[in-house]
Amino acid sequence: MKKETRVTILNFLPNTLENLSHTKQKPMQNTTEEVNSLIKEKFLCQSKFAQDIEYLVATSKINYIEAIVTYCEENGIEFESVSKLISKPLKEKIKCEATQLNFLKKTSRAKLVF
Repeated sequence: MKKETRVTILNFLPNTLENLSHTKQKPMQNTTEEVNSLIKEKFLCQSKFAQDIEYLVATSKINYIEAIVTYCEENGIEFESVSKLISKPLKEKIKCEATQLNFLKKTSRAKLVF
């Protein structure tokens, strides 16, 4: 006669617990910082968008409106979604530039000097 052996999950439990105990976990704070930095790299925020546009204007010697159009074309961003990314200082620079190019009517406000 054959011996009957019973195998249950309890037979494997000590090995499983032993394997789990050897895993190394990073502290939660470092993981949160890494996630935040990855989000900033992958997704645009107002500050990153403004920095990229300022860099384009400085290096390419083009105006702000052209820089935004170029940036959107290069990165596959729809023009309709850009309005959310434009910060107040960048908006003022675009407004001043548009006034100089006669795209907007001149206002009595002070002129922004570059």
